[in-house]
Amino acid sequence: MLEKSGFKAFDVRKMPYKKAEKILFLGVERVVGCLCQCAAEEMEREREKHREEEELLHIRQMKSAGLQDSTFFDYTFANCDETHPCVQYARRYVGNYAEFQKNGQGLLFWGNVGTGKTFLAGCIANALMEKNIPVLMTSFPKLLNALGGLYSGEKNEYLKSLNQYRLLIIDDLGVERDTPYVLETVYLVIDERYKSGKPFIITTNLSLEKLRNPADLEHGRIYDRIMERCVPVAFSGKNYRTDKGRKNMENAAGILKA
Repeated sequence: MLEKSGFKAFDVRKMPYKKAEKILFLGVERVVGCLCQCAAEEMEREREKHREEEELLHIRQMKSAGLQDSTFFDYTFANCDETHPCVQYARRYVGNYAEFQKNGQGLLFWGNVGTGKTFLAGCIANALMEKNIPVLMTSFPKLLNALGGLYSGEKNEYLKSLNQYRLLIIDDLGVERDTPYVLETVYLVIDERYKSGKPFIITTNLSLEKLRNPADLEHGRIYDRIMERCVPVAFSGKNYRTDKGRKNMENAAGILKA
């Protein structure tokens, strides 16, 4: 099994033994060799190494399945700006996730474009998966595309499959078109997660005022479920995306002028 997974099997037959001893097994006296202490320690180190390699492989597989955008892989606390005013909230959510999970409590990252909402949501996703906690991070446009070609029964199965993840992170609420079909589909996604009792995180460019005072019933039944389960965290200040773009342009200009 280890060879098939890419790991080298550990052959105890090649380990050095200390003096043989006699034991009584099923009424028959047998002579067996005993591993010397250094060989036993070496065997334990090899086993621990294999366990670590298997765990890393499992985490890589989880991230491959759970991060539905390749850019999300780089959204980690190791790469974040620690001066960002909302980093502390993201870190505390990860550190106290067991409590939040028990209460089905999530987060609502709201604020202007480019203020780091998606990035910090990705930091949470990666940090939890590093702890072997299954997370799905996707977006409303991706979910709408996935659900668009499904029949009613298939759609229900797809929605229920999202609950296999202990945390669901959905990016970009509000960028979808306000058609009756889209609103109904967004409602089904939120309602299914709401009924599961499992936590979810939403990011949006919508204002808190608009979320608390929806224009109509269709938006209201979506926003009410989000506001009940997700703690609002305001993102303001500088536009990190614009700042990064400006630095990239300056670097490119410097290369061209050199």
